[in-house]
Amino acid sequence: MLSNLFRRGFSLIELVIVVVIIGIIAAIAIPRMSRGASGAQDSALTANLAVLRNAIDLYETEHPGSYPALATFAAQLTQYTDASGATSATKTSTHIYGPYLRAIPALPVGANKGSTAVASAFAANVGWVYNATTGAITAATQDSEVDATGKKYNAY
Repeated sequence: MLSNLFRRGFSLIELVIVVVIIGIIAAIAIPRMSRGASGAQDSALTANLAVLRNAIDLYETEHPGSYPALATFAAQLTQYTDASGATSATKTSTHIYGPYLRAIPALPVGANKGSTAVASAFAANVGWVYNATTGAITAATQDSEVDATGKKYNAY
C-alpha cells in the first residue's frame, strides 16, 4: 500500500517551471527568426546592387566613357555588344563584349518587390532607378521604405 503513495511523476510546480522556461526561450527566439527574413532581403538588395553596379562599371570600362542606355539597358547587359553598344544575341566578330549579366535581378524589397524593370525615376512596377549619364543605379523604393535599422532602401 505504501508503494502506491510514492508514485514517480512530475509535480504541478515542475511542469509550470518547464512551461515558463519554454515561453522565455520562445520569446527570445521568435523575434530573432522573424528579423532573419528581413535581414536576408536587405542582404539580397545589397548583393543585387553590387552585381548591377559591377556590370555597369565593366560595361563602361569596355565602352570607354559610355554607360548602357536606359532604353536598351537590359539588352546591353545581358547580350553581346559591339564598341558602339549595339547588341547581338550571339557573339560575332564585332559583338565581342559581354554579356555582363544573365538577367536583371528582381528587386527583393518594397512595394515593387519582384520587379526587374529599369527606369529613370520611381514608378509603380519599376525595380531599379538608373541614371544613364552617371551610371548610378538604386532600388526603386519610396523614401518611407526602410530596413530594420531605418536606412532608406533607395539610399543603399
